[in-house]
Amino acid sequence: MRRLLVVEDDNGVRATITTLLELEGYEVDAVGASGDALDRLREASYPIVISDIYLDERTGLDILKAAKQADPRCAVILMTARGSMETVMKATEAGVFDYIAKPFELDRMIETVKRAEASISDSGADAEGEDEELPESEMIGSSAVMVEIYKTISRVAPTDATILLEGETGTGKELIARMIHRNSGRADQAFVPVDCGAIAPTLLESELFGALKGSYTGADRDRIGVLEAAHRGTVFLDEIGDVDLGFQLKLLRFLQERQIRPVGASRSRGVDVRVISATNRPLQKLVDDGKFRQDLWFRLNVVRLRVPPLRDRHGDVRLLTHFFLRKYNDRYSQQVKLIESGIRALEQYRWPGNVRQLQHMVERLVILAPYGRIDDAAARDAIDSMESREQVSESLADTEAEQIRRVLLATKGNKSHAAKILGIERKTLYRKLERMGVVDGAST
Repeated sequence: MRRLLVVEDDNGVRATITTLLELEGYEVDAVGASGDALDRLREASYPIVISDIYLDERTGLDILKAAKQADPRCAVILMTARGSMETVMKATEAGVFDYIAKPFELDRMIETVKRAEASISDSGADAEGEDEELPESEMIGSSAVMVEIYKTISRVAPTDATILLEGETGTGKELIARMIHRNSGRADQAFVPVDCGAIAPTLLESELFGALKGSYTGADRDRIGVLEAAHRGTVFLDEIGDVDLGFQLKLLRFLQERQIRPVGASRSRGVDVRVISATNRPLQKLVDDGKFRQDLWFRLNVVRLRVPPLRDRHGDVRLLTHFFLRKYNDRYSQQVKLIESGIRALEQYRWPGNVRQLQHMVERLVILAPYGRIDDAAARDAIDSMESREQVSESLADTEAEQIRRVLLATKGNKSHAAKILGIERKTLYRKLERMGVVDGAST
Protein backbone atom coordinates (compact mmCIF):
# COMPACT_ATOMS: atom_id res chain seq x y z
CA MET A 1 0.00 0.00 0.00
CA ARG A 2 1.46 3.38 -1.01
CA ARG A 3 1.74 6.11 1.61
CA LEU A 4 1.00 9.72 0.73
CA LEU A 5 1.74 13.05 2.41
CA VAL A 6 -0.87 15.81 2.14
CA VAL A 7 0.13 19.39 3.06
CA GLU A 8 -2.81 21.80 3.20
CA ASP A 9 -3.42 24.66 5.67
CA ASP A 10 -7.18 24.75 5.07
CA ASN A 11 -8.69 22.27 7.50
CA GLY A 12 -11.74 21.55 5.36
CA VAL A 13 -9.79 20.98 2.16
CA ARG A 14 -7.22 18.84 4.00
CA ALA A 15 -9.94 16.66 5.53
CA THR A 16 -11.71 16.28 2.18
CA ILE A 17 -8.55 15.19 0.34
CA THR A 18 -7.56 12.82 3.16
CA THR A 19 -10.98 11.15 3.26
CA LEU A 20 -11.08 10.91 -0.53
CA LEU A 21 -7.69 9.19 -0.73
CA GLU A 22 -8.38 6.85 2.18
CA LEU A 23 -11.59 5.72 0.50
CA GLU A 24 -9.42 4.85 -2.50
CA GLY A 25 -7.24 2.67 -0.27
CA TYR A 26 -4.26 4.99 0.28
CA GLU A 27 -2.54 5.51 3.63
CA VAL A 28 -2.43 9.27 4.23
CA ASP A 29 -0.31 11.44 6.50
CA ALA A 30 -1.89 14.91 6.55
CA VAL A 31 -0.38 18.10 8.02
CA GLY A 32 -1.44 21.75 8.01
CA ALA A 33 1.89 23.58 8.23
CA SER A 34 5.08 23.62 6.20
CA GLY A 35 7.26 22.96 9.27
CA ASP A 36 5.36 19.76 10.07
CA ALA A 37 5.66 18.68 6.44
CA LEU A 38 9.43 19.23 6.41
CA ASP A 39 9.75 17.26 9.65
CA ARG A 40 7.87 14.36 8.07
CA LEU A 41 10.07 14.49 4.97
CA ARG A 42 13.22 14.44 7.12
CA GLU A 43 11.93 11.36 8.93
CA ALA A 44 10.80 9.42 5.85
CA SER A 45 10.41 9.65 2.10
CA TYR A 46 7.04 9.50 0.38
CA PRO A 47 6.41 8.25 -3.16
CA ILE A 48 3.65 10.87 -3.62
CA VAL A 49 3.28 14.29 -1.96
CA ILE A 50 0.28 16.60 -2.44
CA SER A 51 0.80 20.19 -1.30
CA ASP A 52 -0.81 23.57 -1.52
CA ILE A 53 1.47 26.30 -2.95
CA TYR A 54 0.70 29.10 -0.50
CA LEU A 55 1.04 27.84 3.08
CA ASP A 56 2.77 30.04 5.68
CA GLU A 57 6.33 31.37 5.82
CA ARG A 58 7.21 28.67 3.31
CA THR A 59 5.51 27.57 0.10
CA GLY A 60 4.74 24.41 -1.76
CA LEU A 61 7.93 24.98 -3.74
CA ASP A 62 9.89 24.41 -0.51
CA ILE A 63 7.92 21.21 0.05
CA LEU A 64 8.68 20.17 -3.53
CA LYS A 65 12.42 20.71 -2.98
CA ALA A 66 12.44 18.76 0.27
CA ALA A 67 10.42 15.88 -1.18
CA LYS A 68 12.75 15.61 -4.16
CA GLN A 69 15.76 15.76 -1.88
CA ALA A 70 14.38 12.92 0.22
CA ASP A 71 13.48 10.87 -2.87
CA PRO A 72 14.27 12.17 -6.38
CA ARG A 73 11.59 9.84 -7.75
CA CYS A 74 8.86 11.34 -5.57
CA ALA A 75 5.83 12.55 -7.56
CA VAL A 76 4.80 15.95 -6.17
CA ILE A 77 1.36 17.40 -6.98
CA LEU A 78 0.91 21.10 -6.23
CA MET A 79 -2.44 22.83 -5.72
CA THR A 80 -3.32 26.53 -5.64
CA ALA A 81 -6.13 29.01 -6.12
CA ARG A 82 -3.60 31.69 -7.07
CA GLY A 83 -1.57 30.25 -9.88
CA SER A 84 0.91 32.37 -11.82
CA MET A 85 3.30 31.90 -14.70
CA GLU A 86 6.30 32.25 -12.39
CA THR A 87 5.20 29.60 -9.89
CA VAL A 88 4.32 27.12 -12.63
CA MET A 89 7.67 27.64 -14.35
CA LYS A 90 9.58 27.24 -11.08
CA ALA A 91 7.58 24.16 -10.17
CA THR A 92 8.16 22.67 -13.62
CA GLU A 93 11.91 23.27 -13.44
CA ALA A 94 12.00 21.68 -9.99
CA GLY A 95 10.33 18.54 -11.29
CA VAL A 96 6.69 18.84 -10.20
CA PHE A 97 4.51 15.98 -11.43
CA ASP A 98 1.37 18.08 -11.92
CA TYR A 99 -0.17 21.38 -10.94
CA ILE A 100 -3.88 21.56 -10.09
CA ALA A 101 -5.95 24.75 -9.89
CA LYS A 102 -8.47 25.11 -7.07
CA PRO A 103 -11.32 24.45 -6.89
CA PHE A 104 -10.94 21.08 -8.57
CA GLU A 105 -13.21 18.12 -9.22
CA LEU A 106 -12.55 15.27 -6.78
CA ASP A 107 -12.27 12.86 -9.70
CA ARG A 108 -9.46 15.03 -11.07
CA MET A 109 -7.47 14.59 -7.86
CA ILE A 110 -7.91 10.81 -7.86
CA GLU A 111 -7.00 10.58 -11.54
CA THR A 112 -3.85 12.67 -10.97
CA VAL A 113 -2.75 10.58 -7.99
CA LYS A 114 -3.22 7.36 -9.93
CA ARG A 115 -1.22 8.75 -12.84
CA ALA A 116 1.53 9.73 -10.42
CA GLU A 117 1.53 6.25 -8.89
CA ALA A 118 1.77 4.65 -12.32
CA SER A 119 4.60 6.91 -13.41
CA ILE A 120 6.88 6.46 -10.39
CA SER A 121 8.67 3.44 -11.84
CA ASP A 122 9.50 5.44 -14.96
CA SER A 123 10.32 8.77 -13.32
CA GLY A 124 13.82 10.17 -13.58
CA ALA A 125 16.18 10.23 -10.62
CA ASP A 126 18.07 13.43 -11.34
CA ALA A 127 18.68 15.55 -8.26
CA GLU A 128 16.97 18.91 -8.40
CA GLY A 129 19.13 22.02 -8.52
CA GLU A 130 18.61 25.52 -7.25
CA ASP A 131 15.79 27.56 -8.75
CA GLU A 132 16.94 30.37 -10.99
CA GLU A 133 15.30 33.75 -11.06
CA LEU A 134 12.78 33.89 -13.88
CA PRO A 135 11.80 37.05 -15.72
CA GLU A 136 8.63 38.67 -14.45
CA SER A 137 5.62 38.60 -16.73
CA GLU A 138 2.21 40.16 -17.11
CA MET A 139 0.61 36.75 -17.40
CA ILE A 140 -2.17 37.14 -14.88
CA GLY A 141 -4.67 34.41 -14.10
CA SER A 142 -5.15 31.38 -11.89
CA SER A 143 -8.16 29.79 -13.59
CA ALA A 144 -7.88 26.13 -14.55
CA VAL A 145 -7.62 26.95 -18.25
CA MET A 146 -4.76 29.38 -17.62
CA VAL A 147 -2.91 26.90 -15.45
CA GLU A 148 -3.06 24.48 -18.38
CA ILE A 149 -1.65 27.24 -20.61
CA TYR A 150 1.23 27.80 -18.16
CA LYS A 151 1.96 24.09 -18.07
CA THR A 152 2.09 23.89 -21.85
CA ILE A 153 4.35 26.94 -22.06
CA SER A 154 6.72 25.46 -19.48
CA ARG A 155 7.08 22.33 -21.64
CA VAL A 156 7.41 23.89 -25.08
CA ALA A 157 9.35 27.08 -24.30
CA PRO A 158 12.77 25.38 -23.89
CA THR A 159 12.37 23.65 -27.26
CA ASP A 160 12.60 25.13 -30.75
CA ALA A 161 9.20 23.76 -31.78
CA THR A 162 7.12 25.87 -34.16
CA ILE A 163 4.01 27.02 -32.31
CA LEU A 164 0.56 28.12 -33.49
CA LEU A 165 -1.49 30.26 -31.08
CA GLU A 166 -5.23 30.36 -31.74
CA GLY A 167 -7.61 32.70 -29.99
CA GLU A 168 -9.93 35.66 -30.25
CA THR A 169 -8.66 39.21 -30.61
CA GLY A 170 -7.52 40.61 -27.28
CA THR A 171 -6.81 37.31 -25.52
CA GLY A 172 -3.07 37.97 -25.21
CA LYS A 173 -1.53 35.86 -27.95
CA GLU A 174 1.49 38.13 -28.39
CA LEU A 175 2.02 38.22 -24.63
CA ILE A 176 2.14 34.41 -24.61
CA ALA A 177 4.53 34.41 -27.56
CA ARG A 178 6.83 36.79 -25.69
CA MET A 179 6.64 34.58 -22.60
CA ILE A 180 7.65 31.55 -24.65
CA HIS A 181 10.59 33.50 -26.05
CA ARG A 182 11.71 34.78 -22.62
CA ASN A 183 11.76 31.23 -21.26
CA SER A 184 13.62 29.74 -24.23
CA GLY A 185 17.28 29.36 -25.07
CA ARG A 186 16.87 32.35 -27.41
CA ALA A 187 15.86 34.76 -24.64
CA ASP A 188 18.94 36.98 -25.02
CA GLN A 189 18.27 37.43 -28.76
CA ALA A 190 15.62 39.44 -30.61
CA PHE A 191 11.88 38.90 -30.47
CA VAL A 192 10.38 40.43 -33.62
CA PRO A 193 6.58 40.67 -34.05
CA VAL A 194 5.01 41.05 -37.49
CA ASP A 195 1.33 41.88 -38.06
CA CYS A 196 0.78 40.01 -41.31
CA GLY A 197 -2.74 41.39 -41.65
CA ALA A 198 -1.49 44.98 -41.63
CA ILE A 199 1.03 44.55 -44.47
CA ALA A 200 -0.04 44.68 -48.10
CA PRO A 201 0.46 41.30 -49.86
CA THR A 202 2.84 42.92 -52.35
CA LEU A 203 5.09 44.13 -49.52
CA LEU A 204 5.02 41.09 -47.25
CA GLU A 205 7.80 39.25 -49.11
CA SER A 206 10.25 42.14 -48.81
CA GLU A 207 9.17 42.73 -45.21
CA LEU A 208 10.00 39.15 -44.21
CA PHE A 209 12.82 38.23 -46.61
CA GLY A 210 14.38 41.63 -47.28
CA ALA A 211 15.16 43.30 -50.60
CA LEU A 212 18.17 44.56 -52.54
CA LYS A 213 18.56 48.11 -53.73
CA GLY A 214 16.75 48.65 -57.03
CA SER A 215 14.74 45.43 -56.78
CA TYR A 216 11.49 47.38 -56.94
CA THR A 217 10.33 50.96 -57.29
CA GLY A 218 11.37 52.92 -54.25
CA ALA A 219 14.01 50.44 -53.10
CA ASP A 220 16.81 52.98 -52.71
CA ARG A 221 18.91 50.80 -50.41
CA ASP A 222 19.37 47.19 -49.34
CA ARG A 223 16.81 46.24 -46.74
CA ILE A 224 17.22 43.48 -44.17
CA GLY A 225 14.06 41.43 -43.71
CA VAL A 226 12.44 40.56 -40.43
CA LEU A 227 13.58 36.93 -40.53
CA GLU A 228 17.22 37.91 -40.92
CA ALA A 229 16.92 40.66 -38.30
CA ALA A 230 15.68 38.03 -35.86
CA HIS A 231 18.58 35.62 -36.56
CA ARG A 232 19.03 33.31 -33.52
CA GLY A 233 15.89 34.82 -31.98
CA THR A 234 12.14 34.46 -32.41
CA VAL A 235 9.74 35.78 -35.06
CA PHE A 236 6.09 36.20 -34.14
CA LEU A 237 3.83 36.10 -37.21
CA ASP A 238 0.54 37.55 -35.99
CA GLU A 239 -2.68 37.10 -38.02
CA ILE A 240 -1.07 34.37 -40.13
CA GLY A 241 -4.52 33.53 -41.51
CA ASP A 242 -4.47 36.81 -43.46
CA VAL A 243 -1.39 35.90 -45.50
CA ASP A 244 -2.09 35.96 -49.24
CA LEU A 245 -2.46 32.50 -50.76
CA GLY A 246 0.19 33.30 -53.37
CA PHE A 247 2.82 34.07 -50.70
CA GLN A 248 2.03 31.03 -48.57
CA LEU A 249 4.18 28.74 -50.76
CA LYS A 250 7.26 30.94 -50.20
CA LEU A 251 6.62 30.94 -46.48
CA LEU A 252 6.27 27.14 -46.57
CA ARG A 253 9.62 26.80 -48.35
CA PHE A 254 11.27 28.95 -45.71
CA LEU A 255 9.88 26.79 -42.91
CA GLN A 256 11.13 23.67 -44.69
CA GLU A 257 14.58 24.92 -45.68
CA ARG A 258 15.25 27.76 -43.19
CA GLN A 259 16.69 29.80 -46.05
CA ILE A 260 15.70 33.24 -47.29
CA ARG A 261 16.22 34.91 -50.66
CA PRO A 262 15.79 38.69 -50.49
CA VAL A 263 13.78 40.25 -53.31
CA GLY A 264 16.20 40.87 -56.19
CA ALA A 265 18.86 38.48 -54.88
CA SER A 266 20.19 35.56 -56.90
CA ARG A 267 21.25 33.39 -53.95
CA SER A 268 19.64 32.22 -50.73
CA ARG A 269 21.17 32.32 -47.29
CA GLY A 270 20.31 30.51 -44.09
CA VAL A 271 18.78 32.04 -40.98
CA ASP A 272 18.19 30.51 -37.58
CA VAL A 273 14.89 31.66 -36.13
CA ARG A 274 12.09 30.16 -34.12
CA VAL A 275 8.65 30.82 -35.59
CA ILE A 276 5.57 31.42 -33.47
CA SER A 277 2.42 32.30 -35.38
CA ALA A 278 -1.02 33.37 -34.26
CA THR A 279 -4.49 33.77 -35.69
CA ASN A 280 -7.98 34.74 -34.62
CA ARG A 281 -9.42 32.95 -37.66
CA PRO A 282 -10.30 29.23 -37.95
CA LEU A 283 -7.35 27.98 -40.01
CA GLN A 284 -8.83 24.51 -40.41
CA LYS A 285 -11.90 26.00 -42.06
CA LEU A 286 -9.70 28.18 -44.28
CA VAL A 287 -7.87 25.02 -45.33
CA ASP A 288 -11.17 23.28 -46.07
CA ASP A 289 -12.30 26.30 -48.12
CA GLY A 290 -9.07 26.33 -50.12
CA LYS A 291 -7.95 29.69 -48.71
CA PHE A 292 -5.00 28.37 -46.73
CA ARG A 293 -2.47 25.74 -47.77
CA GLN A 294 -2.84 22.49 -45.86
CA ASP A 295 0.90 21.76 -46.01
CA LEU A 296 1.67 25.18 -44.54
CA TRP A 297 -0.90 24.60 -41.81
CA PHE A 298 0.83 21.31 -40.92
CA ARG A 299 4.19 23.12 -40.71
CA LEU A 300 2.85 25.87 -38.46
CA ASN A 301 0.81 23.48 -36.34
CA VAL A 302 3.63 21.48 -34.71
CA VAL A 303 2.37 22.64 -31.31
CA ARG A 304 -1.06 24.27 -31.20
CA LEU A 305 -2.08 26.29 -28.17
CA ARG A 306 -5.64 27.58 -27.87
CA VAL A 307 -5.75 30.81 -25.88
CA PRO A 308 -9.05 30.94 -23.97
CA PRO A 309 -11.37 33.95 -24.13
CA LEU A 310 -11.76 35.93 -20.92
CA ARG A 311 -15.36 34.71 -20.47
CA ASP A 312 -14.01 31.17 -20.01
CA ARG A 313 -11.34 32.18 -17.48
CA HIS A 314 -13.48 31.94 -14.34
CA GLY A 315 -12.07 34.06 -11.53
CA ASP A 316 -9.45 35.84 -13.64
CA VAL A 317 -11.43 39.06 -14.16
CA ARG A 318 -10.91 39.86 -10.48
CA LEU A 319 -7.15 39.24 -10.63
CA LEU A 320 -6.73 41.16 -13.88
CA THR A 321 -8.80 44.10 -12.63
CA HIS A 322 -6.68 44.47 -9.50
CA PHE A 323 -3.50 44.21 -11.60
CA PHE A 324 -4.61 46.90 -14.05
CA LEU A 325 -5.91 49.07 -11.21
CA ARG A 326 -2.48 49.13 -9.55
CA LYS A 327 -0.83 49.77 -12.91
CA TYR A 328 -2.97 52.78 -13.82
CA ASN A 329 -3.15 54.17 -10.31
CA ASP A 330 0.65 54.32 -10.45
CA ARG A 331 0.73 55.72 -13.98
CA TYR A 332 -1.78 58.50 -13.34
CA SER A 333 -0.89 59.12 -9.65
CA GLN A 334 -4.40 58.14 -8.56
CA GLN A 335 -5.73 56.26 -5.53
CA VAL A 336 -8.90 54.82 -7.02
CA LYS A 337 -10.47 52.10 -4.87
CA LEU A 338 -12.20 48.99 -6.21
CA ILE A 339 -15.40 48.21 -4.33
CA GLU A 340 -16.67 44.62 -4.14
CA SER A 341 -19.90 45.53 -5.93
CA GLY A 342 -17.82 46.98 -8.76
CA ILE A 343 -15.77 43.86 -9.25
CA ARG A 344 -18.94 41.74 -9.23
CA ALA A 345 -20.39 43.90 -12.00
CA LEU A 346 -17.22 43.47 -14.06
CA GLU A 347 -17.24 39.72 -13.48
CA GLN A 348 -20.80 39.44 -14.82
CA TYR A 349 -19.88 41.01 -18.17
CA ARG A 350 -18.86 38.68 -21.01
CA TRP A 351 -15.99 40.82 -22.36
CA PRO A 352 -16.23 40.30 -26.13
CA GLY A 353 -12.97 42.24 -26.46
CA ASN A 354 -11.27 40.00 -23.88
CA VAL A 355 -8.33 41.12 -21.71
CA ARG A 356 -7.50 44.10 -23.91
CA GLN A 357 -11.03 45.43 -23.51
CA LEU A 358 -10.89 44.98 -19.72
CA GLN A 359 -7.55 46.78 -19.61
CA HIS A 360 -8.90 49.83 -21.47
CA MET A 361 -11.99 49.79 -19.25
CA VAL A 362 -9.95 49.88 -16.02
CA GLU A 363 -7.71 52.63 -17.40
CA ARG A 364 -10.78 54.71 -18.21
CA LEU A 365 -12.28 54.08 -14.77
CA VAL A 366 -9.09 55.09 -12.99
CA ILE A 367 -9.27 58.48 -14.69
CA LEU A 368 -13.02 59.02 -14.64
CA ALA A 369 -14.44 57.04 -11.69
CA PRO A 370 -16.65 59.28 -9.51
CA TYR A 371 -15.20 60.01 -6.05
CA GLY A 372 -12.26 57.72 -6.76
CA ARG A 373 -14.41 54.59 -6.35
CA ILE A 374 -15.19 51.81 -8.78
CA ASP A 375 -18.49 50.54 -7.46
CA ASP A 376 -21.44 48.82 -9.10
CA ALA A 377 -22.79 52.05 -10.60
CA ALA A 378 -19.43 53.19 -11.98
CA ALA A 379 -18.68 49.78 -13.50
CA ARG A 380 -22.11 49.41 -15.10
CA ASP A 381 -22.04 52.96 -16.46
CA ALA A 382 -18.65 52.27 -18.02
CA ILE A 383 -19.88 49.00 -19.55
CA ASP A 384 -23.01 50.66 -20.93
CA SER A 385 -21.02 53.49 -22.46
CA MET A 386 -18.50 51.08 -23.94
CA GLU A 387 -21.27 49.10 -25.61
CA SER A 388 -22.66 52.18 -27.30
CA ARG A 389 -19.97 54.63 -28.35
CA GLU A 390 -22.37 56.84 -30.21
CA GLN A 391 -24.54 57.14 -27.12
CA VAL A 392 -21.48 58.06 -25.09
CA SER A 393 -20.48 60.83 -27.47
CA GLU A 394 -23.98 62.30 -27.40
CA SER A 395 -24.74 61.95 -23.69
CA LEU A 396 -21.68 63.48 -22.02
CA ALA A 397 -23.44 66.87 -22.20
CA ASP A 398 -22.14 69.40 -19.69
CA THR A 399 -19.65 67.01 -18.05
CA GLU A 400 -17.90 65.83 -21.20
CA ALA A 401 -15.61 68.85 -21.53
CA GLU A 402 -14.26 68.31 -18.03
CA GLN A 403 -13.83 64.58 -18.67
CA ILE A 404 -11.98 65.24 -21.92
CA ARG A 405 -9.65 67.71 -20.20
CA ARG A 406 -8.91 65.22 -17.42
CA VAL A 407 -8.16 62.40 -19.87
CA LEU A 408 -5.95 64.61 -22.05
CA LEU A 409 -4.06 65.75 -18.97
CA ALA A 410 -3.56 62.15 -17.83
CA THR A 411 -2.36 61.07 -21.29
CA LYS A 412 -0.12 64.13 -21.65
CA GLY A 413 -2.14 65.34 -24.62
CA ASN A 414 -2.02 62.10 -26.62
CA LYS A 415 -5.31 62.34 -28.52
CA SER A 416 -5.28 58.81 -29.92
CA HIS A 417 -4.82 57.36 -26.45
CA ALA A 418 -7.40 59.76 -24.98
CA ALA A 419 -9.99 58.79 -27.60
CA LYS A 420 -9.56 55.08 -26.72
CA ILE A 421 -10.05 55.79 -23.02
CA LEU A 422 -13.12 57.94 -23.69
CA GLY A 423 -14.58 55.25 -25.95
CA ILE A 424 -14.93 57.52 -28.98
CA GLU A 425 -13.30 57.79 -32.40
CA ARG A 426 -10.32 60.13 -32.70
CA LYS A 427 -12.13 62.28 -35.28
CA THR A 428 -15.02 62.61 -32.84
CA LEU A 429 -12.58 63.83 -30.19
CA TYR A 430 -11.19 66.41 -32.63
CA ARG A 431 -14.68 67.75 -33.31
CA LYS A 432 -15.39 68.05 -29.59
CA LEU A 433 -12.09 69.84 -29.01
CA GLU A 434 -12.96 72.31 -31.77
CA ARG A 435 -16.31 73.02 -30.12
CA MET A 436 -14.55 73.42 -26.76
CA GLY A 437 -12.17 75.93 -28.34
CA VAL A 438 -9.09 73.90 -27.45
CA VAL A 439 -6.07 74.97 -29.48
CA ASP A 440 -4.49 72.10 -31.38
CA GLY A 441 -0.95 71.16 -30.66
CA ALA A 442 -1.07 68.15 -28.39
CA SER A 443 0.35 64.87 -29.65
CA THR A 444 -1.76 62.47 -31.69
